[in-house]
Amino acid sequence: MNAPAIRLKKDQERRMLAGHCWVYSNEVDTEATPLKAFEPGQPVEVISQSGRWLGFGYVNPHSLICARVVSHDRRRPLTPSLWVQRLRSALELRERLYRRPFYRLVFGESDGLPGLVVDRYGDLLSVQITIAGMDRARADILTALEQVVRPQTIILRNDTQVRELEGLTLEVETVLGEAPDQLELTENDTRFLVSPLSGQKTGWFYDQAENRARLARFGVPNRVLDVCSYVGAWGVQAAVAGAEEVVCVDSPPAALEQVGENA
Repeated sequence: MNAPAIRLKKDQERRMLAGHCWVYSNEVDTEATPLKAFEPGQPVEVISQSGRWLGFGYVNPHSLICARVVSHDRRRPLTPSLWVQRLRSALELRERLYRRPFYRLVFGESDGLPGLVVDRYGDLLSVQITIAGMDRARADILTALEQVVRPQTIILRNDTQVRELEGLTLEVETVLGEAPDQLELTENDTRFLVSPLSGQKTGWFYDQAENRARLARFGVPNRVLDVCSYVGAWGVQAAVAGAEEVVCVDSPPAALEQVGENA
């Protein structure tokens, strides 16, 4: 990979050597490598003050987190084959952990893909890109998702305010197939209707799924208050686990109507 380099200040490579993937703007030697010389989302190499190679990543001179390292392996540059490899690893892990295809397939840095979230609803993928570098690689990432997962539908939920910090536009679009207004998912043997096009975030908070699975093990009281309930992921499962009364509180009327349907 032929990419320009950003050089860190003296002794600022310790986190990188430990596997961290964020570079802050105050860690960069801006005299040797001025950040203003780079474009948002431009691929770069990160090197130490002594010239030691640290990783491949994407730079954004306008962000406090001015670079995000995607690969710490010099043999794995930012190419389409890297996206395929990372997505296959993520899919293999989820298929070992979950009985049904409803889960967070890609969880940003945790899966070696900073700035990318992919939620899976059976044959539908809801994708959110939050950094300029991943947005620049969007076409290759979508192609890799089609190759690895073979979904029928892909939605881009690029409407989170975090994108504005990266200088990116806000938009929601269906880039593969046709997206339904509602679809059904199953979590902890409880069925829910969600709205992948208009719901909060990517439509469902999969990052809390494991916590909700612990709910029944800890014991559910007779009366449960679910504040900021969205569509009732916690409240409805509390009722399934034995609560006699559940009160869900949220501000959007559509979310509360969905709570009623899900209940």
